[in-house]
Amino acid sequence: MSEPGSTATAVEAVRDAVGPVRLAGADKSVGQLVASATAEMSALVHDEIALAKAELRQDVKRGVTGGVSGMVAGILALFSLPVLSFAAAYGIHNLGLGLAWSFLIVGAAFLLLAGLAGLLAMTKFKKVKPPERSIASAKQTAAVLQNVKPHPRQAKDPSTSVARSSA
Repeated sequence: MSEPGSTATAVEAVRDAVGPVRLAGADKSVGQLVASATAEMSALVHDEIALAKAELRQDVKRGVTGGVSGMVAGILALFSLPVLSFAAAYGIHNLGLGLAWSFLIVGAAFLLLAGLAGLLAMTKFKKVKPPERSIASAKQTAAVLQNVKPHPRQAKDPSTSVARSSA
């Protein structure tokens, strides 16, 4: 008998709990082994698909949360624009300029910012080009597929053919 706490004692305890250990496939036929491997591969593929679905679901939740947060931030910024506009106009008025001139300066500043943003958008839109590499790849694939010939079929013996009706 071995000492308590030794490796042999631990192995015996595991063997008693699990039962006799047999080598998988030692007494199975090749067909059974192939069927077992196929079933395990199928289970592995299903598990991988389930993992991908879970990851996608989590990413979609994060994306929706981020999108909603961005929309709320945009709406709050939009609602703050009139308040900030009035504050700017009254701030300019407190510097000694008339109220009408103050609002005119704030309005002109907004128009200037809008013009700059529009100019930036136009320059970016002019740089947009069609996806040339994707189009070239699609054309190349179409050219290859047009030259593909079907596999020749073996000639069947006419005496073994079965007449079929069109009905």
